[in-house]
Amino acid sequence: MTHYTAVLIHGDRGGEGSYTFEGDDGLLSKTPVKVMRAFMEYLDEHAHLGHIEYVVNAAMKNKELGVVTVLGELEFGDANDQPFMCMISKSSA
Repeated sequence: MTHYTAVLIHGDRGGEGSYTFEGDDGLLSKTPVKVMRAFMEYLDEHAHLGHIEYVVNAAMKNKELGVVTVLGELEFGDANDQPFMCMISKSSA
């Protein structure tokens, strides 16, 4: 298992969070959507935030830098959905 860092930025519910999570050694070789899914599954299991639905509007990967960037919308279920940006890379720690 490898450690990854995800920075999740969104609207007016606290704004920004930085998370370290474990994933498969080759996670960043997968599609950006699969990388985001692995991160969100980690949040579901470990962050005690409850399940968060999300919609991906754009997902890209910079292979040279090893960074996945995802843009979309977090669906909180209370009609206060928030746009988000998430950047995921291998953890330096």
